[in-house]
Amino acid sequence: MENFKEKMQKSGMDTCNRWGIYEVALDGPKEGNPFTEQHVMGTFHSINETVSCEGFYDGDGIYRIRFMPSFEGEYTYQIQTTFGKEYEGHFTAIKPKENAHGPVRVANTYHMAYEDGTPYYSIGTTCYVWELQSDELIEQTFDTLKNSAFNKIRFCIFPKHYDYNLREPRSYPYEGTPMDSSVLTPENFWDYTGKTEGNHWDFTRFNPKHFQHIENCIRRLGELGIEADLIMMHPYDRWGFSQMTKEQDDLYWNYAVARFSAFANVWWSLANEYDLMPHKAIQDWERYASILCEKDPYHHMRSIHNCVSLYDFSRPWITHCSVQRTDLYKSSEITNELRERYHKPVVLDEIAYEGDIQHGWGNLTGEEMLRRFWEAACRGGYPGHGETYLNKENILWWSHGGILHGESHKRFGFLLDRLKETPGLGLMPYSRTWDEVCAVPQEITPGEAECGCKEYYLIYYSFMRPTFREFHFDDKSSWHVRVLDTWNMTIEDRGRFQGKFKVTLQAKPYMAVQIWREGTEVHLK
Repeated sequence: MENFKEKMQKSGMDTCNRWGIYEVALDGPKEGNPFTEQHVMGTFHSINETVSCEGFYDGDGIYRIRFMPSFEGEYTYQIQTTFGKEYEGHFTAIKPKENAHGPVRVANTYHMAYEDGTPYYSIGTTCYVWELQSDELIEQTFDTLKNSAFNKIRFCIFPKHYDYNLREPRSYPYEGTPMDSSVLTPENFWDYTGKTEGNHWDFTRFNPKHFQHIENCIRRLGELGIEADLIMMHPYDRWGFSQMTKEQDDLYWNYAVARFSAFANVWWSLANEYDLMPHKAIQDWERYASILCEKDPYHHMRSIHNCVSLYDFSRPWITHCSVQRTDLYKSSEITNELRERYHKPVVLDEIAYEGDIQHGWGNLTGEEMLRRFWEAACRGGYPGHGETYLNKENILWWSHGGILHGESHKRFGFLLDRLKETPGLGLMPYSRTWDEVCAVPQEITPGEAECGCKEYYLIYYSFMRPTFREFHFDDKSSWHVRVLDTWNMTIEDRGRFQGKFKVTLQAKPYMAVQIWREGTEVHLK
């Protein structure tokens, strides 16, 4: 068995940060079809864990296997191949990089936290094929993300064919050639949706450069503290990627999991709008899920996104509800119902888009998008953003990235700060009175039994505009009050009150009130 210790020390690869990626590259055969004919498997062992994972062919006779250590300490590994070679080696997992907290996990039933216990309050955005644009546009997207409050972004592995998405992507996932896109117009693109004519792909041979580029984008997102919610399949297709055979699908899933699963910031979205893919049955989605559960040793967050019909989120492999609103008017208001039905985190990935395009899902005002964010948060869920403003370049954030033209995104950081102030981990809806949206901590706080009520309230008045509100919690405690203007992002400290008291709100919409009992641990930002 060949020993790589000396080689790794010379290359500086004898250490790896906890939750980083330790990678071994192997020389192997180029002949035949290495994607289907060769196999690499590794086992990584420490005093705390033993993890088996699969490698992949990366082109040019190079095979790679990746491992994410979940603990600090000494690791040994053994690698087996089908091309007659075995390898062994060791490395040391050192402390995490600054601001690295590990993969996101479900915590406290309805909420999420990083593996080190740091709370994770998802403020997401959708940007379907931003990573398949030009280098210049990709850098513009990174600059936008760096200066935003977003900590999750949804995007596709396959390119997208849809209105405003008729150009060629920078690369394709397979060897071959695409149909002639010069025939496409905004008037006829639907005629080519879901068709395969004119394409010539070898679905048994991947294009490694396509995946290498996506990996680089995932890595850079991780450096910004942003989760990469990978959309594995979708219906908006003119190339035949949505109509591959069972064997071709499974090859794709295994290859993608082997490449991406070692990234700490990866989430798996089996599909965007699974119910618009007539060539895939529920049995297919369940089979893809079984591949994920078996082949992803790190058990990243997993879900599946809908158009009209929600998937059965009670399925044990699903970690959280990934939801697109299914009603023209109701959006975040369904959060309570989904929490009660599924007892899982509710991530409202699509509650429509701020913008001005012709489609009914893409012309919300900034005020309405922000209202839906606050409604979701105060109902114990996690909202997602998107933006579709027309411009002369036809570059829309929802699909291409670039710059943001809207107003709501500027105000998400203000909401995120309020979420981080929550005592304990996460908010839950609370029925205090019938005419407000009220949130309290998911966890019972220490003084509740003493005062006979909750000790922290975040109350949102949405588009209602009361001049004042009256409150009474108990007669003995002192209560701190802050008034929040969620649109103008202002905070007014109104002082302390006892017994019954009145809070004026200036008859403005989108106001909120924070109230907490004296002595309650609130982490004010």
